[in-house]
Amino acid sequence: MASTHFWIRHESRATERRAPVVPADVLRLLDEGFRVTVEDSPQRIVPTEDYHSAGAEIAEPGSWVDAADDVVVVGIKELPEEPRELRHTHVYFAHAFKGQSDATETLGRFEAGGGRLFDVEYLLDDQARRVVAFGYWAGYVGAALGVLQLAGRLESPLTHLAKADLDQQLRDAHDAVADADILVTGARGRSGRGARAALAVNHHEPTRWDRLETERLDMDDLFRHDYVVNCVGIKTPQTPFVTPADLDRERRMRLIADVTCDVTSDANMLPVNTAITSWDDPVRRFEGAGGPLDVIAIDNLPSLLPLEASETFSADLTTHLLNFTDPDEPTGPWAAAGWSFERAMHQLQQG
Repeated sequence: MASTHFWIRHESRATERRAPVVPADVLRLLDEGFRVTVEDSPQRIVPTEDYHSAGAEIAEPGSWVDAADDVVVVGIKELPEEPRELRHTHVYFAHAFKGQSDATETLGRFEAGGGRLFDVEYLLDDQARRVVAFGYWAGYVGAALGVLQLAGRLESPLTHLAKADLDQQLRDAHDAVADADILVTGARGRSGRGARAALAVNHHEPTRWDRLETERLDMDDLFRHDYVVNCVGIKTPQTPFVTPADLDRERRMRLIADVTCDVTSDANMLPVNTAITSWDDPVRRFEGAGGPLDVIAIDNLPSLLPLEASETFSADLTTHLLNFTDPDEPTGPWAAAGWSFERAMHQLQQG
């Protein structure tokens, strides 16, 4: 029987309503002998009562900080600022392995407390492919927000939506964007497929770029598009798509939805923008001789469709949590994530 104790934490970010594990998958874990504690969270899309009914233990928000050392804390986005020393094993998206702006601070907290990080982004199979991701719904929402902005119908602040409501907005916006040339980069990946699905609801068939087009970058072809949905995720720097200098070039491009949102790392394919946008202010405008360029770069896009995003993600993550029986000797994708953490810590210590 498994003995690992998973602790599903409340998300400290006010706009984060997703759940890394939903009640149906809590049942899967409990049936295999795992222990599951879920923190109460009034903002989570899934009611706490549903977790209690599934058999999970319920705890106060943020109480993971006082949990036993061997608890595995599972979340989605960034940890709260305290405690400064992290002693637990954590599973979440830390965004700390590619030189992001907060990477040194985040890794330093793990070093100080002796804890470990299994970053969900680095759960990889034998072919180095991600096995768990929110990518599809990130692409879906990112592409949809861009369509609404292009149509002059994007209202802020953004709010959480039911998919049926978002789809109706996409259909209603069709006539306003019917003549736009739209490009999806990374079109074959999870995010790219999600972006294409949202554009299909809008009755739009975009140009599709994938690895070949990215490697053989045709700048003239890129800038002839009115709207670009960027779904390219890279680990090491490559020739960027749009730089500050491109603001002055002749172009049709007037809008980018940056689904990848790697805005503070050297892997940013769109260095024209180096900061995220927010739910309160989802669009940042840049001015140049080539005309204005709007950028949407929200780093928790799937939380705008929190139920669908949570259910899809939870099903995939739980399949791997079921194999996370010994954090000290991880196997499969967990071993890959563990190695990425050890490499990042080594680099931190080497300065």
